[in-house]
Parts: sequence; C-alpha cells; structure tokens
Amino acid sequence: MVVQAQEGLLTDTAHVLVATAVPAERDAVARGLHGDGPAPAGAPVDVVAVGVGPAAAAAGTATALTRAALAGHPYTLVVSAGIGGAFSASPGAVLVADAITAADLGAETPEGFVPVTDLGFGTVTHRPPASLVRDLAARTGATVGTVLTVSTVTGTADRAALLAQRHPGAVAEAMEGFGVAEAAAAHGVAVAEIRTVSNAVGPRDRAAWRIGDALAALTDAFGKAAPVLESWKNT
Repeated sequence: MVVQAQEGLLTDTAHVLVATAVPAERDAVARGLHGDGPAPAGAPVDVVAVGVGPAAAAAGTATALTRAALAGHPYTLVVSAGIGGAFSASPGAVLVADAITAADLGAETPEGFVPVTDLGFGTVTHRPPASLVRDLAARTGATVGTVLTVSTVTGTADRAALLAQRHPGAVAEAMEGFGVAEAAAAHGVAVAEIRTVSNAVGPRDRAAWRIGDALAALTDAFGKAAPVLESWKNT
C-alpha cells in the first residue's frame, strides 16, 4: 500500500521517516539516499516535506506516523532534516543534534525569559538516542550540539547573542525540529535531527546565504548517513 502524506510518499516497507520543511530539502535528502532516481522498492527510509514551522512540522509528522501505524508498519525513528542557521559553523557544515530545544516556548517576564517547563507545563527539550547521535556524527563528520527550534528566525546580533547566552551548547537554529520531536514522542518513536548550514545566526543578510551549498551538503550527509539509518534498531 502506498499513501500520500504531505509532500512525499509513505510506503509499507520503511521503518525510518525523514521529515523536512520544504520540497527542496526533501529532494536533497532523497538524492543522498537513493540517487537521482525514485526510491527503490523496499527502501527502508521515507522522506516527506511536512511544512514550515513547529506547528506544521508537528501536524505533518503526526499524520505520517499515524497513517503508518494504522497500516500496520509503524516507524521506529523520525529524523528532522534540512538547512538552517549556525552560531559558528561555516556554510555547508553538517550538524547533528544531541538536544532538540524549543528556544522561545515560554513567557517573557520582567526578570527575563522563562521556559514553559519553569511555568509547570510540558517540555522544551527532546534528546535523541546517544548511540544514534554518535554514529551519525561519525559517518557524516558532523559537529554535535543543541539545535534550537524557533518560530521567528533570528535577524539581529542582539537576538543571536541572547540565544547563545541562554543555550551555550547551541550549534544551530531552525524551525521544525521540536515539532517533529513532539510528534515522535507522542507516538513513542525515537527522534534525531540533522542540519546543514546555509547562513549564520544573526543579522539578516540574504546575500550571504549559501542555500545551494547547504542543500548539496544535505545530499552528501544523507548519502553518508544512509547505512546508520537503514540499520537503525530501537533498542
């Protein structure tokens, strides 16, 4: 059985779901996994574009997970993937999250920002399996650290400095990881996040963005990561 799920196809053979924001990222990941042709029959990894931002990412990922579970072939791993901004890494660098953190989920107070957990609700961080992080980083040559999820992309030096101060282990920011992780957690499925760098976190300078380089790096990263993903066992 094959069903349409957002911008991609879900099969009855895959045990890993890769969720990107937009089709360009989806296609870059798919090229790394399958080359320029379609995914072969029995491919163990599905790739879908679930939308931009944490809400769309959570909804799209949850839809894909639910459809697969109802069809009797649940996923055992979800990977949030795409390009993003980095705090120090150069364009084209590969980053793997050891923590997926919602950077702006909480409340502003006179004393400063308070995360939602300090208000007595929910969670702000999901942690991928340590062995998976290690293996992905080893295969791809990635830098490991916290990947922040934001609803508003950073566009000033002051905001970048504030985020770096609040999250000293942060290596990147993007807009979907936490949403993907929330959906995975609701289904009891492991999660990971792989990003490649298109720009620096800070003042918004479109002329300095290297989206093409980041997409090419995403293809290369998933080509190298494929054996890790294909052999993943949720143990």
